[in-house]
Amino acid sequence: MSAPGTPDNPVRVAIVGSGPAGFYAAEALLSHPELTIEVDMIDRLPTPYGLVRAGVAPDHPKIKNVIRRYEKTAGHEAYRFFGHVTIGRDVSAAELADAYHAVIWAYGAGADRQLGIAGEDLPGSHAATDFVAWYNGHPDYADHEFDLSCERVVVIGNGNVAADVARMLVLPRDELETTDTARHAIDALADSGVSEVVILGRRGPAQAAFTNPEVRELGELTQADVIVDPAAVELDEASAAFLESDDADITNRKNHESFSEFAAREAEGKPKRVELRFLRSPEAIGGDGKVEWIDVEINELFTDDAGAVRARGTGETERIECGMVLRSIGYLGTGIDGVPHDAQRGVIPNVGGRVVDDNGHHLPGQYVVGWIKRGPSGVIGTNKKDAQETVELLLEDAAAGTLPKPSGDGGTLHALLEERGVDHVEFDGWRAIDAIEQERGEPHGRPRIKLTKIEEMLHHAKGGGDG
Repeated sequence: MSAPGTPDNPVRVAIVGSGPAGFYAAEALLSHPELTIEVDMIDRLPTPYGLVRAGVAPDHPKIKNVIRRYEKTAGHEAYRFFGHVTIGRDVSAAELADAYHAVIWAYGAGADRQLGIAGEDLPGSHAATDFVAWYNGHPDYADHEFDLSCERVVVIGNGNVAADVARMLVLPRDELETTDTARHAIDALADSGVSEVVILGRRGPAQAAFTNPEVRELGELTQADVIVDPAAVELDEASAAFLESDDADITNRKNHESFSEFAAREAEGKPKRVELRFLRSPEAIGGDGKVEWIDVEINELFTDDAGAVRARGTGETERIECGMVLRSIGYLGTGIDGVPHDAQRGVIPNVGGRVVDDNGHHLPGQYVVGWIKRGPSGVIGTNKKDAQETVELLLEDAAAGTLPKPSGDGGTLHALLEERGVDHVEFDGWRAIDAIEQERGEPHGRPRIKLTKIEEMLHHAKGGGDG
């Protein structure tokens, strides 16, 4: 048989995960000008697109336009989608590796980092990621309940997810109803008792990790004043030096300008408010059987020996009364049996995208892209360069003849799933789900009304009627 990469012996690659990283990897592989490559993309949900579908804020529809690019990749004759397939349950990692020349792990970072403080498990204390998945209609979270009867919610973290959940908590009904917010969440959010959201940051406004558009949007909320204490934007010595250094970028500087502008505003008397409090670290969450307050320590900034600006506690604390706490301090990737995993960093250990074992040796045919490769950093577009880096290494290994030889043919995975009675969804099945969601949304002036139950998704994917 000819070397892999010819029409009669294509390089067969499995990509586990159908978010941006997975699709950029598929695009890079399928656009190769010389090699014949086949890509099978596997996702545990019946629907593709990962956090573009289940993580991007519903009031950011333009960001979701990147799906059009992924649809073009999915239309390639050498692409197949296997939705509703879980590696480790339906097919083992070893069986998958045995069926392909290469496996690219692209399943992201689905768990959240915890605070590690007393009271974190009280009712009313949640991961912001769970809240995001709930209002986005992720089937794993659609049945979760969030008590939104409280007046004040505290959001811990200074990244875009924190800004998203704060914004969603204060959007009025008419703005929610033009989005693809899950139907079950619209009434809960629009009729909530929440009138104030406090966003806590461990460091100062100069170090906040929000992107500039996210900060600007906080200042454009129609129903909420944005509040920043003028004293908070006065630069301490460490922050002033940071903003003048090469370590700061345009994002840091523009964010500080925006926060300063917020601090100078007069409140307009809107019915709700979003307050940004900097230099605060959570110490404990408390209450009588549920969240009623959070204690925080007030920090100060200093420059360490390496020149980095860090926060340290002053010993002074304050108590913030609240009825809900949402932690947004980062994501962690979880492990899959049979695949190396660095539990502390929440990634698959790798060198440039080649998966390595505990001794740092590359596991032939094993690769990784996206957040499960590098950790939760960057924006959607960051995954394109990341995926290209990994694919180039895979192609180097293909040219060197070091990719493992699959035991079966291109039908191996399909045969395994059929044999085990796994009701998988192909891309045409996703198109059927997509069509019914858009059809249901159209009479209401919404881009779609999402299906949030796996059984309902499978029903429509197999051509079932709207019953």
